[in-house]
Amino acid sequence: MGDTYQAIADGMAADIASGRLRPGERLPPQRAFAYQRGIASSTAARVYTELRRRGLVAGEVGRGTFVRAVQTPPRMALVEPAGIAVDLELNFPTVAGQPALLARSLNGLIRRAGDLGASLQPVGASGTSAARQAAAAFLARGGWSPSAADILFAGNGKQAIAAVLAALVMPGERLGIEALTYPLVKSVAARLGIELVALGMDDDGVLPDAVMAAQRTAPMAAVYLQPTLHNPLGTTMPVHRRKALATVCRRHDLIVVEDAVYAFLIDGPPPLAAFAPERSVLIDSLSKRLSPGLTAGFVVVPAALSERVAASLRTGAWLVSGFALEASVRWMTDGTVQTIIDAKRHDAAARQAIARDKLAGLAVRCDPRSYHCWLVLPETWRADMFVSAAARRGIAITPASAFAVRAGHAPNACRLALASPAPIVLGEALAVIGSLARGDPQTWGTE
Repeated sequence: MGDTYQAIADGMAADIASGRLRPGERLPPQRAFAYQRGIASSTAARVYTELRRRGLVAGEVGRGTFVRAVQTPPRMALVEPAGIAVDLELNFPTVAGQPALLARSLNGLIRRAGDLGASLQPVGASGTSAARQAAAAFLARGGWSPSAADILFAGNGKQAIAAVLAALVMPGERLGIEALTYPLVKSVAARLGIELVALGMDDDGVLPDAVMAAQRTAPMAAVYLQPTLHNPLGTTMPVHRRKALATVCRRHDLIVVEDAVYAFLIDGPPPLAAFAPERSVLIDSLSKRLSPGLTAGFVVVPAALSERVAASLRTGAWLVSGFALEASVRWMTDGTVQTIIDAKRHDAAARQAIARDKLAGLAVRCDPRSYHCWLVLPETWRADMFVSAAARRGIAITPASAFAVRAGHAPNACRLALASPAPIVLGEALAVIGSLARGDPQTWGTE
C-alpha cells in the first residue's frame, strides 16, 4: 500500500487534465478527503503534497486547496520578459529622447582614444575616486549624504543584492524580510542557503514588533527592506517608522540592508542609513533610472563591513565594468541622469492616471508617483486564475504568490507593472484587466 498516495494523485492528475476537475475548483479539506476515499489522514496529506509538488493545485492559508489554472511548470517570476503581447510583469521604463541624451553624453568618451582606453581597463569594487565622489553626490537625499569612502560598485542592483547577502548572511543563518518582497531576493537566498523570515507589515511597512518577535524566536543576521516605493505594494515608510526600526536593529545588533532602487521617483525621506549609519547598507543602481542594458550598482556600506562586501563582489564576479562605470559617471555629473529622472517622474504619474481611469471602482493600492500598482481581486476571483485569464488575452501580470515569502500566505492580489508598454497600449491592456476583474470568472476560459 506504500504507493497508494501516488495512485490517487495520478488519478486526480488525470481528472485535472481531462477537465473533470476544473481550474479554480476547491478540493475537500484533507480530513474530508480521507473519509471520502477511505484512506488514512496521513495518506491524504501525502496526496495533497504530491499534487502541489506537480504544480497541479495551490494551497492558500484560510481559503483551502484549489486546482491551479495553469498546469505548466512556472518559470521564475520577474526575471525574463514574458513573451506575451503586453508585458505588465516587468518594469523597463524608457522615455522619449532617452537614447539621444545618453549618446550625446558619451560622445567625448568615444571620440578621445585616451579616455576610451582608460575606461576599458578593469576596476575594483571601490571603482575610482571620481566615481565615488560622483556617486556620493548623486545618492544624497532627504538631508542625508553618504561618504565617498563608503561607496562600492557592482555591475547592477541585482548583483549588489547578491553580493551583500553573500557577504553578510552566512549559509544557514536567518534573514528578516518583508512578508511580500522582491522575488529575486527569494531566489538569491535559496541559492545561498539563507533562511528567510517573513516579517509582519502594516501600511507604514515592517513592524518593529515583528522584528523583535522574530529575533526572540532565533537570532537573525540582518534584515532586508524596501522602505521607499515598496515593490510590490508601492508604500513608503514614514520617518517615525524608520527611526523605530533603526532603534530596534541597533538594540538587537542587526544589519539593515535597504534596497532603494525605486526611491529616485519621489522626494522621499532619508534612508535608514541616516538613523543607523554604523549598521545600514544601502543598495541602489541606475537600472530603473536609465536602462538595464548598461548600468552600475551602488553599495553604501559602513567601514566595518566594507571589506567583507568588497571581497564578495570580487569573488562573485559581480564587479562593474570600467566602461559602464565611466559612462555612469559622465551621465551622473553632466545632468543627463537628472534630466531622465525628471521625465520618468512625469511618465510614472501619467501612467498612474491611466491606471486610475481604467481600474476605477476596483481595489487598487498604489503610490501615484510609482511605476506599479497592486490590484486586490474581488472574492469571485483567485489570483492564479486571473493571471491565466489575462494571459489568454495577451497580457502578462504577476500574482501575489511571486512576492510572498511564505508559501500559501499570498493575498488574493496581483501586481501590475506600468512602465514597459506604450501609453496607448497600456490603456488598452488595463481596460481589459479592469473588465476582467469586474466580470464573471466562470466565463474566463470561453470569452
